[in-house]
Amino acid sequence: MENEYQDIYIQPTQDEKTLATLAHVLGFFGSFLVPLIIYLVKKDESPYVSEHAKEALNFHITMAIYYFVCFLTLILLIGILGFIFFGTFSLVVSIVAAIKALDGKPYRYPMCIRFIK
Repeated sequence: MENEYQDIYIQPTQDEKTLATLAHVLGFFGSFLVPLIIYLVKKDESPYVSEHAKEALNFHITMAIYYFVCFLTLILLIGILGFIFFGTFSLVVSIVAAIKALDGKPYRYPMCIRFIK
């Protein structure tokens, strides 16, 4: 996976790494709005930040869909397990993505629907 993005990820600056990391971390707390803002502001300036923000945006839109399905299934009590699973899953993979972004490496979220390519 890293080889296909090797041209994009040529020595990102510390500011780019920080913004990419913020897209993942703040996306966990602010849903898809923070990655969307970072993506819209930096999409033409930094391919590194753009890719990470786009990936975080896709992931948090996907999580919103999963949470909505969990909400619909609360009557069956399956939704409670879904909220617990997806909440824990979202926290763990957001931390992994933030660490990868800080290290200057690409990251693809698992179980993510890629709406924005």
